[in-house]
Amino acid sequence: MLAIYAASGNDENPLNGLKVGQVPLPTPPEGWVRVKLLASSVNYHDIFTLKGFGAHPIKFPRIIGCEGVGMLEDGSRVVVYPFMTTPTYIGDETLDPGRHALSELTEGTLAEYFIVPEKNVLPLPDTIDVVSGAVLGISWLTAYRMLFTKSGLRAGQTMLVQGSSGGVSTALIQLGAAAGMRVWATGRTAEKRQLAQSLGAEKTFEPGEPLATQVDAVFDTSGAATWKHSMASVKAGGTIVSCGAHSGFELPTDSFRLFVDSLSIHGVYAGSFHEFKDLISFVAAKGIKPCIGKVLPLSQGEEAVKLVFEGKTLGKMVLTAGSEVA
Repeated sequence: MLAIYAASGNDENPLNGLKVGQVPLPTPPEGWVRVKLLASSVNYHDIFTLKGFGAHPIKFPRIIGCEGVGMLEDGSRVVVYPFMTTPTYIGDETLDPGRHALSELTEGTLAEYFIVPEKNVLPLPDTIDVVSGAVLGISWLTAYRMLFTKSGLRAGQTMLVQGSSGGVSTALIQLGAAAGMRVWATGRTAEKRQLAQSLGAEKTFEPGEPLATQVDAVFDTSGAATWKHSMASVKAGGTIVSCGAHSGFELPTDSFRLFVDSLSIHGVYAGSFHEFKDLISFVAAKGIKPCIGKVLPLSQGEEAVKLVFEGKTLGKMVLTAGSEVA
């Protein structure tokens, strides 16, 4: 079967290890199911795998991809929850010390067929198309937890999204607007700022641009490059929620302001199974169409990953396989 995989990890040149080629068809163990891929998407998690970074030591070669929509043998369409936990763990899956996302300790979803635990698949509602469903497992689940579980925001309050074209950033803008927040966003180019406005942002700013007033919560997906601006942009008693470090892991935090102004900082890595179900229900009920930048066939996986790595996307990058995509 055709698959996109990391043959090796290279921090300086992560694309060097990226391969698209034939691999053996997987056989599901007891309690697992084999899923025929309909659509999956590329996340920055896949770039970290290609860099050799992971929550667990990575065994190469490794099929990348940690979310997707597919078809079971009975023809039913399913959407995949990305986390697996230790068998005895009970509670929030993201807090299990042994938890791992698809493609960390198992093969990922960017292949014509993939296997997952049976409990990790949910029916895809008829009101959510395959391409939209393909992006919900990582970027949209992360954004949902950031906004609804960790930020403490209420409808009418103001939020700043650092970025306006990436998967989590566009998801935050769309979810925030649908939930009644006042959404502001930053963007490196006029085109990206215009995209944010088209998705529901009231105001947009250039990166690092001072805000007229501080906001109730800031959502930071980048890390080192945006952190000082995030700290400066949140009001006293406000919250910063972080989910990424594309620009570096070391954060230049103003600890004096942190305690004097009683700021809250939260980290998010995807979300729980219950949050995933709530996200699917929210997207279906609100009729939200996730921002999709480009849809390519699985065979063009190298181009898709390269575009994500270079930050040249306006919304999610989706890869499809099979004639049933609709």
